[in-house]
Amino acid sequence: MVRDLRSEPLTGRMAEAAFAHVRESRTPAEPRPASTVILLRDTAAGPEVYLLRRQLSMAFAAGMTVFPGGRVDPTDATVADSWSGPPPSWFADRLGCSRETASAYVAAAVRETFEESGVLLAGPSASSVVADTSGDDWEADRVALENRSLGFADFLHRRGLVLRADLLGAWAHWITPEFEPKRYDTAFFVAALPAGQITRDVTSESDQVAWLRPADAVAAADTGSVLMLPPTYLSCADLTPYDDVAAALAAAGNREIPTIMPTLRIEADLAYLENTALELP
Repeated sequence: MVRDLRSEPLTGRMAEAAFAHVRESRTPAEPRPASTVILLRDTAAGPEVYLLRRQLSMAFAAGMTVFPGGRVDPTDATVADSWSGPPPSWFADRLGCSRETASAYVAAAVRETFEESGVLLAGPSASSVVADTSGDDWEADRVALENRSLGFADFLHRRGLVLRADLLGAWAHWITPEFEPKRYDTAFFVAALPAGQITRDVTSESDQVAWLRPADAVAAADTGSVLMLPPTYLSCADLTPYDDVAAALAAAGNREIPTIMPTLRIEADLAYLENTALELP
């Protein structure tokens, strides 16, 4: 049984931000475009999802368990000549955004996954994927992308790679509530861990990584042993019915993807998130 998040009062930093927003009548921050990737792999016990716990020092979602991802970078919009798979217009239709925004979402998804896990959804051709990204030269490029001394398009061009958009399935679209000081307009994608590649605990933004079955991730959040924001929790819950990664990827093509922005409800001096999408059927 998935919790109805609408019935649970906000606590800690989120509650403080919510009450400050109401008390001070703050103008909501403009949400920045961002992407996140639900990276999946098959095991004998069923599919697992790759999760990272963000450093407590992070300005956004500190201490939260999340998928790899981050905000769109200006260079993400310049990879059109290194693109393979469904065109940006296809993703735009799925995510309810412009073609240009969809292109940046997909590029950011691939770039951020490489930066935060060492996994690269790109290859030398439209039918191949890089087999191994664990060498020192790959790590040097990953660090350069992370510190923005190397643009993503330049990285692809220099390596002779094309972004494999066909390896991504659009999964969800969330906008951070208006009371949060930092806000993101985030596209969620699903993707399979490419054969031969391994995840690496490399990003400076996390202090712990793990592969978990979606049901186990949900259970861990329910018991409080891990902390998750609603989009992560509900995405894991959404994945629990699937017996393998192929089934989850196939389901991505048929999902309805509403843009979800939870609103704030104050009741009896408690703050709640309000949105029907916060409860799964």
